[in-house]
Amino acid sequence: MSEVKVLLLRGVNVSGANRLPMPEFRQMLLEQGLQQIHTHLQSGNAVYLDPGVAGVEAKITTAMKERFGFAPPMFVMTLKEYDAILAANPFKKQGAADGAGVHIYFLASPAAATAVQALSAHAANGEQILFSDKAVYLLAPNGIGRSVLATKLEAGLSMVKTARNQTSATAIAALARTITV
Repeated sequence: MSEVKVLLLRGVNVSGANRLPMPEFRQMLLEQGLQQIHTHLQSGNAVYLDPGVAGVEAKITTAMKERFGFAPPMFVMTLKEYDAILAANPFKKQGAADGAGVHIYFLASPAAATAVQALSAHAANGEQILFSDKAVYLLAPNGIGRSVLATKLEAGLSMVKTARNQTSATAIAALARTITV
């Protein structure tokens, strides 16, 4: 059964590390049997139609190692799952006004309650944070670069995660909706 999927990679094309040219990345995904592949920006965001390729995530990981020499943490979800994470964002209204001030951290596993409490204590200057099993939602009205909470969040959550600001996250969803099943 064909499904539209969203693929988010952690830590590619950041400060010259893990260089991943998007045309080559799209070609590599095509070679794994995926269809209608689109990428957003240069940071490892892809959407595609999966016609039911068995073991596709393992195939992508292996192909990345062979072709690019690295395989960063990968988050693959259906468009429905991705949309549910975006819909649960309690800061959508603020993100509509300033999409760069709202970040969604996609989680590989739920955060421990102790980490949640410890991180929440660092909120300052209008910052807010909310946790779910699949994501952490951060409102940083003064910018992510000035947010002590964002820095603590990156270091304080030991599980695999990747973040996108609301502007990018909603653009990725819109791009995925252009795919025909």
